[in-house]
Amino acid sequence: MAPPLYTTQTGRLWHAGQILIVTVGLPGRGKTHLAHAIQRYLRWIGVQCQVYNLANTRRELLGRIEKLPQDYFGELCHSETAQLRQKVTGQLESQIEDFFEHGGQVAVYDAYNSNQERRKAIQKRFEARHVQLMFIGTCVLLIAECQCDDEELIERNIRSMHTFNPDFEGWDLEQVFKHLRERISQHEILYEPITERSCPHIQLLNLGQHIVVNNVHGYLQNRIVLFLMNMHSRERIIYFARAGEALVEHLYKADADLSSLGVTYADRLCQLVMSLRQHPNKTASSDLSLSQEHSVSYIASNGEQMKPLQSVDISEHELQVWCSTRKRSEGTAAPFREQGVRVIEHSRLCEMNPGIVDGMSDEEILARFPHHREERDKDPYGFRFPRAESYHDLAIRLEPVIMELERVKKDVLIIAQSSVLRCLIAYLQGNKPHEIPFIQVREGDLVEIYPQAFGIATRVYSFWDPEKEREKRDSEFVRQAARQLAKRQVAASTSEASSSPDEPL
Repeated sequence: MAPPLYTTQTGRLWHAGQILIVTVGLPGRGKTHLAHAIQRYLRWIGVQCQVYNLANTRRELLGRIEKLPQDYFGELCHSETAQLRQKVTGQLESQIEDFFEHGGQVAVYDAYNSNQERRKAIQKRFEARHVQLMFIGTCVLLIAECQCDDEELIERNIRSMHTFNPDFEGWDLEQVFKHLRERISQHEILYEPITERSCPHIQLLNLGQHIVVNNVHGYLQNRIVLFLMNMHSRERIIYFARAGEALVEHLYKADADLSSLGVTYADRLCQLVMSLRQHPNKTASSDLSLSQEHSVSYIASNGEQMKPLQSVDISEHELQVWCSTRKRSEGTAAPFREQGVRVIEHSRLCEMNPGIVDGMSDEEILARFPHHREERDKDPYGFRFPRAESYHDLAIRLEPVIMELERVKKDVLIIAQSSVLRCLIAYLQGNKPHEIPFIQVREGDLVEIYPQAFGIATRVYSFWDPEKEREKRDSEFVRQAARQLAKRQVAASTSEASSSPDEPL
């Protein structure tokens, strides 16, 4: 997902240089989660960024864990095993160099890098290539160390590995815990925390609980620091739902209140969200059905994972509702406020401004802009009508909301129009810009996203059939109109009979 703030001929932010971020830490400390969070954010602001995971390269060259020598993960290993490891690291670092040579700007080296000798070797290799890497600057090495003494966080990361890591496909959870605990013990023997004052680095304790920034300079580096200062490791659920039907649809300037059907929709949404939070395993009822369920792994080669998603106990989590300042969005959030849930209004969550085509029919738009369909199909992400907003403009507008979404530790329900929800879902899922206009967010669907250390899990619940509900409303309206007409006819007949003169004898 990348709405570039501006573009250059090289495709890079010319004044920022090329940056290599090297993660440091023992297994289960959240390095991969950190690496992909940085990638997701930098791509959002238009920076060419790529994560290079050492385990992925090892699987490509040597295979899964079962095919490796027993001493592969230990710091003390035989010379043959050391050569295998050197082959893997050499391959990965060559890929990073190739990324820089072909216009990449920020690379994230996702590996343990747990001793000073290893980190100095990386620094020497990439600083020596600054002439080839950079045309207008030098390559910057930024080291991010993940420290963790929170056993609950480590256990949660290991559970996430069991779900998303291809190495553990077919393993029992107990086997994964045993294997990773042994690897942690082996790495702890020779682990050396970062102590070099001259080396630019960031140290994070428990993924944001405490952060130390040392000798970090530059525009992008400080953007990364700001982002990391807003990160946290708490489990939370993010929900997305469209606002209810308004009295005046398809007219941006009207800013109309909810219709009667919209009020019913808002009550149903509130009722089902609160019920789902109290009974998270209740996924099928007369009102609620689980229509989609999938997860995406950050570290699997194909991305998609078919394992069942982990259930999350959210009964103790506090819920916030975010909505726009439009009346239909406020009205949809009103039942939650009555339930004592905090509702926060964000003007940046307002729908895209349609500009001069506001209120026009498709025929009127086609008559005034006969070539708009070809232009929109060519660039659906950047296309805009005069005085209107594009998805690109909307994505830029939503950046402060993205930062706040990363910072908040509570569960969040975001109520907005489909264009806004598409952008926010695309950010969390890592979709590409041209995919955003085609993300489906149906009226009557509740999208649930569960960010985890090694991937993201998504569920879509269907609780409202808009066509069926509108048909039911229209039928009821016709019946009421027929009853009113019949009453009027009866009243008119009675009035005529009472007012007619008596017949003569």
